[in-house]
Amino acid sequence: MNTLIKRKSPYGVASLTLGIISIIFSFFWYISVPTGIVAIITGNKGRDIVGSKISVAGKVTGIVGLSITGVLLVIKILIILTAYASFMWF
Repeated sequence: MNTLIKRKSPYGVASLTLGIISIIFSFFWYISVPTGIVAIITGNKGRDIVGSKISVAGKVTGIVGLSITGVLLVIKILIILTAYASFMWF
């Protein structure tokens, strides 16, 4: 009798949830950065323990959330510097 026991880990669900939160709140870096980092960490841990695909998806969404946040922060900084430079010329 060949039984396949499927192990489950809460790390995958937590990683995916935190990764989605990181993407949704990417305009707010103080929410997106911690949730993205924790999503990546729990995704790695869940993949190592169980090897689930949900953990990998959570890790990917965490990386995407951090990337979006980084791009938005660079754009915000460029807008601020441009406004400051145009203010100083007049």
